[in-house]
Amino acid sequence: MIESYINAYNDFDLDGMLKDLHHEIVFENITQGKVDLKTEGIDAFKKQAESAKQYFKKRKQLIESWKFTDQIVTVEIDYKGVLAVDLLNGMKSGDTIQLKGKSEFVFKNNKIIGIQDKS
Repeated sequence: MIESYINAYNDFDLDGMLKDLHHEIVFENITQGKVDLKTEGIDAFKKQAESAKQYFKKRKQLIESWKFTDQIVTVEIDYKGVLAVDLLNGMKSGDTIQLKGKSEFVFKNNKIIGIQDKS
């Protein structure tokens, strides 16, 4: 399910991203230990994911490692994206964002109910 979700993310395939998500999905983006984005429920996740697509010409998450504990799976991610728009921080369309982070996936009833993206 995680590989399918990440492949769909890389391909800008919103339906593919949503297919294994629980209807009560909680998504959090955490930067330097602080939550800077949180959605609750499949509709809020879908709206945010649709909005985020416009910012990139290309994007790629590559899984570097896996860690399994109880109901949480953590993947170390190498991320690279090419901007489609100018950002307020001075980055321009065509610039490349590259970072390393990790994503934690929580499961309930054979669906993904929680995702935390940390960088």
